[in-house]
Amino acid sequence: MTGASRNMHRVLDLFCGAGGFSLGFLLEGFKVLMGVDVDPLVAETYEENLKVEVLCDDIRGLHSLDLRRLLGDVDVVLASPPCEPFTGANPKREKEVMDRLYVDEVGRLFLHAVRIIGDLKPKLFVIENVPSILEGSLRFHIKEELMRVGYEKIHFNVLYAEDHETPSRRKRVFMSNFKLTPQPSSKLIVVEEALKDLPDPSEDNSMPNHSIKPLPSWKLKKVAKLRWGENLVLYKGAGRRALPNWVRLHPLKVAPTVLGGSRFIHPYDNRLLTVREQARLMGFPDSFIFRGGVDAQYNMIGEAVPPTLSRAIAKEALRLLRECPA
Repeated sequence: MTGASRNMHRVLDLFCGAGGFSLGFLLEGFKVLMGVDVDPLVAETYEENLKVEVLCDDIRGLHSLDLRRLLGDVDVVLASPPCEPFTGANPKREKEVMDRLYVDEVGRLFLHAVRIIGDLKPKLFVIENVPSILEGSLRFHIKEELMRVGYEKIHFNVLYAEDHETPSRRKRVFMSNFKLTPQPSSKLIVVEEALKDLPDPSEDNSMPNHSIKPLPSWKLKKVAKLRWGENLVLYKGAGRRALPNWVRLHPLKVAPTVLGGSRFIHPYDNRLLTVREQARLMGFPDSFIFRGGVDAQYNMIGEAVPPTLSRAIAKEALRLLRECPA
């Protein structure tokens, strides 16, 4: 998939998931040494697609010395700690913002990423998460934690996936020891363009991850009444937020943000998008195959860093490493 490496910058990917973050770096010639993830299913998907080993382990019990013995020096550490403790889409997140980082057991995984980054001392680190991870005093404490492990300058880079040829909207913060300023593309890819040239899954589902998920007749009747942009479901987020789901996509617009629990209605057909169509909305190539059950596949896609955005970050990382080789 990656071709010959054009550089020897060595990458470790923490909370690697199915591999969206790593894929962009591989495509830009970085040498991805290893992914780390606790989920065996996403580890299988990552390894089969990227041909890179995954250490399937809980980061809380992972010692940096073991990583150094396995990998040697690491130039870049990528990390995508779980966003559930921080996102407004989670109705059960801690009310006190600091508890999301220091009390919530899943939120504390972020601190383990910081620990490993501090021990391995990469030239560049990039930690991805939802913008709400910077609410209240969280920004100050995250900066303090990263400075404490040896990085003097911390940048909170807010990037939009749709600016980098991703057919869905996605605003994320990428925390790094460098300011990341990837050049936005002049091209905006809308739903219709993203989904074009796929075979009709009702007639041909030989393409991997491109089968229709059946719906009961009562739900199909409701789906048939939806216009572009309308949603069938509202679910409760944090506080009193009501968030739309089962949205019928507008063919001439960029899709809404793809989440693990997102389900979209095809713009023209009365059905859910297939997993392959959902993957296209996140910039995954058709050669990327997702393992496991259908819901697990949807979740992997929604929790990924879009490879299209990751590749733009990787280009920027390569420029920074060339300018600051030491």
